[in-house]
Amino acid sequence: MSHVVELHSRALADLDAMVSRIGPRDWQQRTACTDWTVRDLLNHLTAEALWAPHLLRGETLEQVGDRYQGDVLGADPLTTWREASAGEHAAVTAPGALEVTVHTTMGPLEARTYLSQRLTDLAVHRWDLAQGLGVETTIPTDVAEHLLELIEPMADELADTGLFAPPVEVPADASSSERLLGLLGRRP
Repeated sequence: MSHVVELHSRALADLDAMVSRIGPRDWQQRTACTDWTVRDLLNHLTAEALWAPHLLRGETLEQVGDRYQGDVLGADPLTTWREASAGEHAAVTAPGALEVTVHTTMGPLEARTYLSQRLTDLAVHRWDLAQGLGVETTIPTDVAEHLLELIEPMADELADTGLFAPPVEVPADASSSERLLGLLGRRP
């Protein structure tokens, strides 16, 4: 198994465990993504997980269309998440998944690059979700270090995209998890 597939699988399992902690009173709690409640964040994560199998089969954005816009969680959000998560995991670990060109809004990407982007989403949004649930957590060191290697060289470009809040300064002795979170506009 490739290193990025292993990291992705672990991050997805960690996120699954965090999602299972969502209780009936948590859905409207604010998360570290200031515009999103717990439900909004899980909806985003679920929509992305639903897209992944299509993209890892080489389908284009046009082929997938708008089927995952809006509320994808429905009346049973936890079951919907579990099914989407299992589908993403199956697609990522399928034979040949790393050999496909993935079509994204940023253009065609190698599957490994796409998986690193998904890994960022999974790891950082797990932290965001934990904040909404009032749970202490960090991003595992090996995941944070892998993502820092990819993100630090393009930090200025990333800040200009508007996808993340402006970087937050962290202490010189900050952990790799804290450095990554600060780089992506979170206050660890």
